Parts: sequence; C-alpha cells; structure tokens
Amino acid sequence: MTAHAIEAIQLNKDYGDGRGCRDVTLTIRKGEAFGFLGPNGAGKSTIVKMLTGLIKPTSGKAQIFGYASGSMEANRKLGYLPELFRYPDWLTGEEVLAFHAKLCELDRTAAKQRIYLLLDEVGIGSRGRDRLKGYSKGMQQRLGLACALLGNPDIVFLDEPASALDPVGRHEVRELLARLRSQGKTIFLNSHLLEDVELLCDRVALLNNGQVLKEGKVSEVLRSKSSWRIRVSGYTPLAPERIRQLLEVNVRVSDQAGEDEVWLELELEDDEQIGLVNYILIELGLTLYEVGKTTSRLDEWFFEAVSGLEHRGERR
Repeated sequence: MTAHAIEAIQLNKDYGDGRGCRDVTLTIRKGEAFGFLGPNGAGKSTIVKMLTGLIKPTSGKAQIFGYASGSMEANRKLGYLPELFRYPDWLTGEEVLAFHAKLCELDRTAAKQRIYLLLDEVGIGSRGRDRLKGYSKGMQQRLGLACALLGNPDIVFLDEPASALDPVGRHEVRELLARLRSQGKTIFLNSHLLEDVELLCDRVALLNNGQVLKEGKVSEVLRSKSSWRIRVSGYTPLAPERIRQLLEVNVRVSDQAGEDEVWLELELEDDEQIGLVNYILIELGLTLYEVGKTTSRLDEWFFEAVSGLEHRGERR
C-alpha cells in the first residue's frame, strides 16, 4: 500500500465559465490531518468532490491509497461528511445510520453495536430513536459525522464539520477528530474555522480561484511573526526607537484609544519578547493598560494572502 493516502495530480475542472480548479497537485500522507482553506467560491468543494469521486475531473487524476477516486477500492477506504447533511425528517437517527450500514455491507449485529457506539461518540446517544424533524442543525451535523465514520474508514473527508455547532460542540468534535488522528486515520478538513485547523491539522493549503496559492506545515506557520497591540498613555517617540534598537522590531502608532492614550502595534518573532517590550515602555514612563495578540497566526497567514489577491484584483 502506498504511503500517500490522498493524491491530486494536475487536477483541472472546467465548467465552461472559468470556474472550477486549475492544475491542483496535492499529496497527503497516511495518518496526516490536512486543512484546506480558502474564501467562498475558491473551489474547495469542487476539489473535495473530485478527490472523493463524486465528480470527474476535466483532466488530471485523483487517487486514494493508489486507487482511482470513485472506484470501489477507493470508496471502501473513505468516509465523507458533506457541508449540508440532510435526510427525510421522518427518519430516526438510528434508521439513517442503519441505511448507511447496509451501504457499507456491515454485518447486522456488528452494525447495531457500531451505531450505538458512534451515536455516543458524536454526542447524540440519547436521541438516536428521535425523528430528524426534532434535530437541530448541530445534531444533524453530528449524525452526518457518525455516518462518515460508520465504515471505520482510513480517510475521513470533512466539509465544514463544525459550522452548525456551538463552542462546546466544536470542542467535542475537535477532540473526536484528534482521537481519530491518534488512531492513524487520515483527515482532510475543509473549514473556514481557522482556529480548528490550527489546533488539529499538521499541514494546510490555501486555495483561491481554483489554484493552490500556499501550502505548508502548520507548525512552520505558527513559528512566523505574531501581531500584538498595546494600549498606552504618555506616549513618546523614543519608545518605538528604543524597541527597534534592542529587538530590531518596528512599532507603529495605529490610532487614538482615548484622550491621552494610543494603540501601539508590533510584530514579534518570539512571543516571549513581549515581556521585554513591556519593560522598555514602562522604563520610558509609559503607562500600559492593555496588551494582547490581535489574531491567531494562521489567521494572519490566511488574510495576508487573501488581501494580497484583492490588491492585485485576482480574487473573484
């Protein structure tokens, strides 16, 4: 068996109006959690559908453990949660899972045990016999996740798995996915919740207009500079100059925060440097009222790339 769980090789999809994807090449290793990011309309769902065999590429190829996507061999290896998971509301959660168990050709006794186990795993064990018309969007999403995991797949494709969940539900789903990763499962996560990608994924790719713009290890992205904002009073131009001399860091005065207060903005290579920055400001007679990061660094990585596209007029 190949070490590559998922491969996209020069994938192209032409819908006749310029949309789709262009020359997408990706390699995801077995046991890796891979985050797929991009603005709305970037082509993420199109690529996921080609990787899972739901649609055919115009050219190029997609493979699951070396098997052609869409083949019976590939389908046996994967589970898939679409962004919109919907079934007739007169079915119960258990009935939906029982239907999927038949598709997976699971033994009836084994399927029953697996259904109860997964309903508990996704947090709706007490609602399995309730009809879907009584399910919230978050509960339906949890049920969809259970369906994706029913066949004990080696690869799980997840399209916005936490989009309808509250913060507690998001945390529970992250913990479940972390357990799956620890079991050697491969996770392909398509999400706009950058915090979830940052906490869960090993690598990440950024897509726009159907093309992969950036790709890298999350750990390397997180080692890049982080942005800080400091609210101070008694500002003096000596403060930015002193910090620049000691740390080679540029400080910007962003805007007024009050009658005698301003916001200072700076980027640091190492978060531990913020202590020295604060010390310098206090030594120069400034009063500090608030110190904090502006965003997560994955947010910065994402928005910097997208903002660059907007300036060049490339984002559609």
